[in-house]
Amino acid sequence: MSTSMYPPFHIARAFATLDHISQGRAGWNIVTSAMTAEAQNYGLEKLMDKDARYDYADEVLEACDRLWETWDKDAVIGDRENNVYVDGSKVHYANYQGRWLSTRGPLTTPRSPQTRPVMLQAGSSTRGRAFAGRWAEAIFTLQNKKSDMQTFYADIKRQVIDNGRRPEECAILPAVDVVIGDTSAIAKERAEEINSFASPTLGLAELSNVVGLDLSALPLDTPIADLEMEGAPYQGIVDSIRQGSKVGNLTLRGAGKAWARNQMTPQLVGTADMVAEHMQDLYESGCCDGFMLCPSLSPGGYIEFVEKVVPELQTRKVFRIDYKHATFRENLQD
Repeated sequence: MSTSMYPPFHIARAFATLDHISQGRAGWNIVTSAMTAEAQNYGLEKLMDKDARYDYADEVLEACDRLWETWDKDAVIGDRENNVYVDGSKVHYANYQGRWLSTRGPLTTPRSPQTRPVMLQAGSSTRGRAFAGRWAEAIFTLQNKKSDMQTFYADIKRQVIDNGRRPEECAILPAVDVVIGDTSAIAKERAEEINSFASPTLGLAELSNVVGLDLSALPLDTPIADLEMEGAPYQGIVDSIRQGSKVGNLTLRGAGKAWARNQMTPQLVGTADMVAEHMQDLYESGCCDGFMLCPSLSPGGYIEFVEKVVPELQTRKVFRIDYKHATFRENLQD
């Protein structure tokens, strides 16, 4: 849900309701939006610039946080015999006032099992990372190789600490694509077949949307390194594209194909044991706290991962065998 499009009261009430319905499993993917077309769908002429959008998002989160705290944990009495639902002295006004936003409260929804949803975020730009350091409990990220993952991991953990939080309060989850075979050779053949279906034309169309440039007008042999992409709507993604393009001096043709295949997500190819070993190495090498699984084939890629790779990870004692807690946040932080 976008902080640029929805008022804090709507966001806070929606997620409090979802948290009640899901019995404490709600999570919010916090986005600030990036495209002018999005703004125009909501009656805005254009979006604020990136830094201002994040400043505005900070206020939205502050206001939501204040609203989620308007009901004390023991405010609901639920006494049917005496016809008393709530102790009014334990429901409070939010009275939040920021530079751009204000909200009076109290929230119309009682405090939910988690109080607030788990905060997830994907901003990888400089300002996006600062925002994540303050608010995110889990971060989706696209990093192209092991050293990139380690650099990103160290930077985010430092920013989390700088915001007075413990490093383990924010899980960093790089995206990976997994292709499995009964043998290494079979897995490689499967990956080659899957990748052959990727359309460079479609990939370039999607890349054009990300970088805010019509890349179809440029020669396909243009090196990515030669493109001027500063000020793109999704600067964090552009940075990842540049990282990925350094391997083999990627051209627009290659970038289009790579993006169409799986948005340049690193591809782990091999037997279930090989994939599990690779993931364990990344986990134990300061690259991540877990992964966002983004298989090229859906739903088959997820099913195959669960049936073949998860047991290997459990044998290695790096994947849980059950869930000890009731809520999303408790299990995430366990």
